[in-house]
Amino acid sequence: MNFDSTLLGCIADDFTGATDLASMLVRGGMRTVQTIGVPTAPLDTSAQAVVVALKSRTSPSGDAIAESLAALEWLRSLGCKQFYFKYCSTFDSTDAGNIGPVTDALMKALGTDFAIACPAFPENGRTVYRGNLFVGDLLLNESGMQNHPLTPMTDANLVRTLQRQTQSKVGLLRYDAVQPGGEKLAAARAALKADGVRVAIADAISDADLYTLGEACADDVLLTGGSGLALGLPGNFARAGLLAQGDDAQALPAVDGLSAVLAGSCSRATQGQVAHWRENGRPAFRLNTLQLAENSQKVIDEALGFAQQHIGKEPVLIYATSSPEEVAAVQGKLGVAESGSLVEHALAGIAQRLRDAGVRRFVVAGGETSGSIVNALDVKALTIGPQIDPGVPWTVSNGGQRYALALKSGNFGTVDFFEKALTQLDKLMDRPQ
Repeated sequence: MNFDSTLLGCIADDFTGATDLASMLVRGGMRTVQTIGVPTAPLDTSAQAVVVALKSRTSPSGDAIAESLAALEWLRSLGCKQFYFKYCSTFDSTDAGNIGPVTDALMKALGTDFAIACPAFPENGRTVYRGNLFVGDLLLNESGMQNHPLTPMTDANLVRTLQRQTQSKVGLLRYDAVQPGGEKLAAARAALKADGVRVAIADAISDADLYTLGEACADDVLLTGGSGLALGLPGNFARAGLLAQGDDAQALPAVDGLSAVLAGSCSRATQGQVAHWRENGRPAFRLNTLQLAENSQKVIDEALGFAQQHIGKEPVLIYATSSPEEVAAVQGKLGVAESGSLVEHALAGIAQRLRDAGVRRFVVAGGETSGSIVNALDVKALTIGPQIDPGVPWTVSNGGQRYALALKSGNFGTVDFFEKALTQLDKLMDRPQ
């Protein structure tokens, strides 16, 4: 048997979502590499799973489709046996897409007429029941996601939400079929297909449900969902005799250097993490978006001046995290696209200058922010390591300058995530800072 072949090819619509998915696969024992965009050169790896991280979540649908199909073509060239389209566990999208349009395009390219869609991630409080997405005890549209600056989620019913994005018929794989699994789940899938359903929202309220769904989809050429649905996939490959036993899928090379935290997300979780850092007296510098609009270079210089007073002694936080009211006020003056672009550009420039000052270990909060920073640091691929919190692993860049990177979705992580991540890395590298 060839244990060095690439088995699973994944396409993620943002950078933190890609590391989230890769983390699930590593936990299951699959050696996993994440690429930043579609590689233009051969991939030097023996990974069993490869995740291509795109920045297509909020792109125009035509661009998202083109990028996703390019990623699919490259993954097919690796000989992958199964493919996975990963989106956020809060189903971040608009009525124009991009989850529906990209799913349709991938299904057509792969010649399949059925795929499930399941963003559930119970470990992080995301569950789907009767087609409705919950964040903890709250419906999606009551969880704060209704205030998302780019993809406000105002309908918790995923069947309705996805149906607005696609010409394919969308159905529901109900919990009373998912939970027992086996023949009942197979019969429910068959009944949906016979009724003309091409994409089925799948209920899941526990990790056990995700393992059941994963096993039921062992022969599907395409799966779509959040990272949780991937929990059961390594087991499928292991049962087929395609995974070597005893591999340390989480091993990472050492990275020396200073540490910094950069936060662009305005989610509730990141707001709490920033507040926790500051309340504990740790050094933090806030980027003011309106001041960035007036003179971005001045603000960046001030942030770097502040950082240089601290980074040789302790990690520093530089953040643009704001409350929904503050975000709305700024967007009202600058526009949604311009305000977001200003923050991303500033944090990317700050990351480059922190690198020049000796920072090699970065904790980054926010999907868009993470994408901008890895591009600014010219990172092309990442080896995935151990989990910090559900959905967030440490990673180390491949080739060129080596960086340790924790790329966190804005909504993920405990309130002490920043401190926890840095403490774990020190232990992982066994090099006290």
